[in-house]
Amino acid sequence: MAERLVTDRLILRSWEMEDVPAAFEVLGHADVARWLSPIMDRVPDLAAMRVLLRQWIVEDLRAEPPTGRWCVERREDSAVIGGGTLLPLPPGGEDLEIGWQLHPEAWGQGYASEATYAMARWAFSNDADELYAVVRPENTRAVSTIRRNGMEWVGETGKYFGQPMQLYRLRPAELGKMGPGALPPGFEPE
Repeated sequence: MAERLVTDRLILRSWEMEDVPAAFEVLGHADVARWLSPIMDRVPDLAAMRVLLRQWIVEDLRAEPPTGRWCVERREDSAVIGGGTLLPLPPGGEDLEIGWQLHPEAWGQGYASEATYAMARWAFSNDADELYAVVRPENTRAVSTIRRNGMEWVGETGKYFGQPMQLYRLRPAELGKMGPGALPPGFEPE
């Protein structure tokens, strides 16, 4: 089960069934869902969100650290603004992916970087030796967040989801060390 993580502005906690409407506001939003493909499709309605959230809660109960799924809640008003994940990548689950999904109203405020840092720190304290972010090439917002947390571009791959994706890696010594490091060819950060 994922441990509760607290930062200056956020609480990362286990999902609860009461979070269905807020989770749907995030994962049902077209601007969020476009970046989740091919991993998952846009959640079409509250009923589908209820089924998905129930599945995540059950999976999280069985999860062994450092894997997990978190509800991302803003501390100041307890608003659910998104979710975060540390999950094994297909095929075979040898690599661990770090990810987040935030409502567009929460974009541009540093919440993704804060949540990413908290999850990465937790993963490294639970024996993870490296984390990966797998990003669609045109998702410059995600790449900016990844870079702010010290992740380095290691190449393009079709290994995980059967289509070209940018692959970034983070090791414990790199956490929080944004630098000029490698970026994809032709990439211009926001």
